Amino acid sequence: MLDMRDTAEARTSRPSLVDGAYDALKDAIRNNRFSPGYQGSEQEIAIQLGMSRTPVHEAIIRLQEEGLVRVLPRRGVMVCAVSPDDMREIYDVIIALESASAELIAAKPAEERGLVADALDGLNRRMQDALMVEDLAAWAADDDKFHQHLVEKSGNRRLARLFHTVMDQSHRARMITLRLRPKPTESVVQHQAIVNAIRDGDGAAAGNRAKAHRVTARDALLPLLVQLGMQNL
Repeated sequence: MLDMRDTAEARTSRPSLVDGAYDALKDAIRNNRFSPGYQGSEQEIAIQLGMSRTPVHEAIIRLQEEGLVRVLPRRGVMVCAVSPDDMREIYDVIIALESASAELIAAKPAEERGLVADALDGLNRRMQDALMVEDLAAWAADDDKFHQHLVEKSGNRRLARLFHTVMDQSHRARMITLRLRPKPTESVVQHQAIVNAIRDGDGAAAGNRAKAHRVTARDALLPLLVQLGMQNL
């Protein structure tokens, strides 16, 4: 006789297995364990991740919807590359999403936007501290958190989902060029301008400063990719 408790446990554990496979595979792609253009079967990927095939299969479907992989009929799975033209389009989306997020947060009640500004301030101070000791990896990690927090606290869930998708697609290019770009001291100053506008409740200024910050980043990154001949990342 079927034990209904076992069935319930299976239903409960299955999503966590898929989520675990999704997180593990996305992290492997973002950090070049599976580099752009990598092609392999679901079984090969599952073995490398130390997981079973079924949750990896479902994770691949989700990642294909996000543009990180492409399923090739009878040929397995390929990790999608990102070109300089792709990065230009990605930055267009990021600029729109982050400027809208900053405006939305600035329009919130003073106490609520103040809490967001405090959290962003804390991350920005950590970034400044990381730069003082030349720890670019720590700076980059907190920079990701700063922008993630900015968008997630906008209160718009669809906007946040779009943001995570494009940031995952751009992560490799940003990390590959991290040590090739000038030391990002100006980034801390620009972040502070965004935070100050949010704290003041000035939506127009918050949006404009968020846009200007990402335009600066785009204009530093894209010519570097072309200069280095990086056609696929």
